[in-house]
Amino acid sequence: MSAIIELEHISKHYSPTIIGVDDVTLAVEDGEFVTLLGPSGCGKSTLLRMIGGFEAPTQGTIRLADKDVTFEPPYRREVNMVFQDYALFPHMTVGENVGYGLKVQGLGRAEIETRVHEALKLVGLFDKLKLRPQQLSGGQRQRIALARAIVRRPKVLLLDEPLSALDAKLREQMQIELKHLHEKVGITFIMVTHDQTEALVMSDRVVVMERGRIAQEGRPQDLYDHPASPYVANFIGTTNFLPGQIARVEGTTAEITLGGGRLSALLDAPLPAGTRVTLGCRPEKLRMLAEGESAANILEGRIAEVIYYGLGLRIAVELSDGARVHVDSLLPDRLARSAVPPVGLAVRVAVEPHNVFVFAGDVAP
Repeated sequence: MSAIIELEHISKHYSPTIIGVDDVTLAVEDGEFVTLLGPSGCGKSTLLRMIGGFEAPTQGTIRLADKDVTFEPPYRREVNMVFQDYALFPHMTVGENVGYGLKVQGLGRAEIETRVHEALKLVGLFDKLKLRPQQLSGGQRQRIALARAIVRRPKVLLLDEPLSALDAKLREQMQIELKHLHEKVGITFIMVTHDQTEALVMSDRVVVMERGRIAQEGRPQDLYDHPASPYVANFIGTTNFLPGQIARVEGTTAEITLGGGRLSALLDAPLPAGTRVTLGCRPEKLRMLAEGESAANILEGRIAEVIYYGLGLRIAVELSDGARVHVDSLLPDRLARSAVPPVGLAVRVAVEPHNVFVFAGDVAP
């Protein structure tokens, strides 16, 4: 595969003190689904708009298929953008909305009709050809916006929070539909979202943004299992954080003292004894031990809160030093449906060394 989009040292400065994007270098492969993920104000939408030509960078170079398009207007780039609000024309039919861009390009009526029909079949809405946007559901309007973008056969499709206007259930459904659409059309998708689930479910690669810079990028599973910082660990999934200090290092294994005990963890990078660290562990990687059961790492505490969320429980355990960790437990797995543990119960919680993240520094996010 070759890069279809290349960003080299891209920055966007709104003033000497307000920096939207700060020295970003990124290559996106042809046919890849890449998601720019992060909270509001991290620079992800600004970066997307610069790729689309809606904003000009303060410095840096943007290449599309080896062509420098840094200062080309949107209509001179082979990209299309799907906006949050879909921007459909209410006075036009679905077919007219989808074909509008082709009409502006000057294509003939027969060619427009053929391509509109193809695009609507791709998104499963050919039967809505004659309806108007206000006669459609939110999910259908979103698919019409996608059809309108795809019908022009761009090299890259840009999606700015495309599912943000949908309710939770429809949003889940559309995540899968959008992923399948990407597989069907085979073009490059670059999406912006603040929703970690969307990023994990849909993307080939996730780029986590922080204060205008790339905090970490990689495959969803790699970011989830090997976050580079507490910021990434906290943004990709839910993470328990505990402050500690390395007491001893043997090879790649460190023994770490905490306020509530000791843990062994595997180090991704060498850290000497005495280093202050922040430990992270996912709630689903922790488990409640039965009486008499042993484990490599054990934390002792009392149950402070139990939250039922359908598939299972999230149990807050308060350790002896007052810190809390959350444990996710599937009801059919470790707990009988009728045996929800009571608040105040003394418990032991285990976590395997390879499931503990170790970050240098003692400041959790």
